[in-house]
Amino acid sequence: MKLITDLNEIKTPYQNAVITIGNFDGVHKGHQAILHQVIEHAEIINGTSIAITFEPHPMKLLSSNGSPPLITLYEQKIELIKQTGIDVLICIPFNRVFAEITATEFVEKILIQKIGMKAIVIGKDYKFGKNREGSVEFLKSYAHKFNIEVLVADWIPISHQFLERISSTRIREIVTEGRVEDAWPLLGRYYQIRGEVVTGRQRGGPMLGFPTANIKLVDELCPKTGVYAVTAEWKKKKYKGVANIGYAPTFDDYLFTVEVHIFDFEQDIYGETIRVNFIKRIRDEKKFTNIDELHDQISKDIRDAKMILSDL
Repeated sequence: MKLITDLNEIKTPYQNAVITIGNFDGVHKGHQAILHQVIEHAEIINGTSIAITFEPHPMKLLSSNGSPPLITLYEQKIELIKQTGIDVLICIPFNRVFAEITATEFVEKILIQKIGMKAIVIGKDYKFGKNREGSVEFLKSYAHKFNIEVLVADWIPISHQFLERISSTRIREIVTEGRVEDAWPLLGRYYQIRGEVVTGRQRGGPMLGFPTANIKLVDELCPKTGVYAVTAEWKKKKYKGVANIGYAPTFDDYLFTVEVHIFDFEQDIYGETIRVNFIKRIRDEKKFTNIDELHDQISKDIRDAKMILSDL
């Protein structure tokens, strides 16, 4: 996949460009279906499959009420789109100047003249351009004049039983509620956070006998506080473990932490970045009366996590 981060990098239009546009937060199964439709149509017309997204998310700049937490930050979003097999990802820097571009300018000068669009795959409710004046109907008005195809992608339902469409909003709700196992059918993968391992409060190993990796969280969307069965990825290897998200109420310092105890792991990973996949929530965070009680509960959490992860 070729990554373009500046439209000036495009010197000549692509051959028979088949395009989709979106924020792709989460790169969930709905997004994946659209991206695969783009790839398939590009193969049919001997063209180039292209996804266009924006950085930062337009809501960061335009919303007066604040923007929802992102499911996937920029780096992970690029990785996930690359995995679909798309030929080109164009990530347009979103700023006040770009926000003033009209839908007409965007379609004619950027999509058609600059990129060489011959077809576009778009969700039925997607809006673009200044004041969100661009729409499916708007694009269809260009179809005959510029000889382009407008393909409207169907919504992807959560399941045969739940016909509600897969959406980034629904995934945020599920993760925030701690129902991480329910995110998998919508994402096509486990929900993941990533961050640098930093020095913590030195309680896990020395005090409790369970060494933990304390994560300096960079992701915006964090699961509900509690204990989770997880897998951890480091240097392209995957390990099983148990994670605690919360405020350590037993110790009364109430500092928010994400701590991961990785099973059968003795590597020094301070300063390293690890990825944590949330498989299932085990329990709420709670306050214990003493260290021994907390130790016993962690031992049980580990047993529960190993049982949950036994098939992975």
